Amino acid sequence: QMQLVESGGGLVQAGGSPRLSCAASGRTFTSYAMGWFRQAPGKERELVAAISWSGGSTYYADSVKGRFTISRDNAKNTVYLQMNSLKPEDTAVYYCAGRGYYYSLRSYEYEYWGQGTQVTVSS
Repeated sequence: QMQLVESGGGLVQAGGSPRLSCAASGRTFTSYAMGWFRQAPGKERELVAAISWSGGSTYYADSVKGRFTISRDNAKNTVYLQMNSLKPEDTAVYYCAGRGYYYSLRSYEYEYWGQGTQVTVSS
């Protein structure tokens, strides 16, 4: 199994630029594609960004494209989500997830999940 722990969430004002981190352990991190999902109250969990095992391919949801950046440091077994120009509508619980080699746009195809970290954006 692979264990994932998110950190970096909290209360931030609109326009802020926090960075979320996801630390992995238990499995070979370099063999897994990673994704960041978020879920706001009353809404379905959605994929925000994803990155392949090699880091050579990435995906971004239209709502965050140009503002968020996903990256990974395999030497540290960590994936990051740099969030810029935050808006109140970005408020959600953010989850880190993993699957083998290639990322997917479907949440049910990710087998490993962290517990999530709350990001609250004030106006």
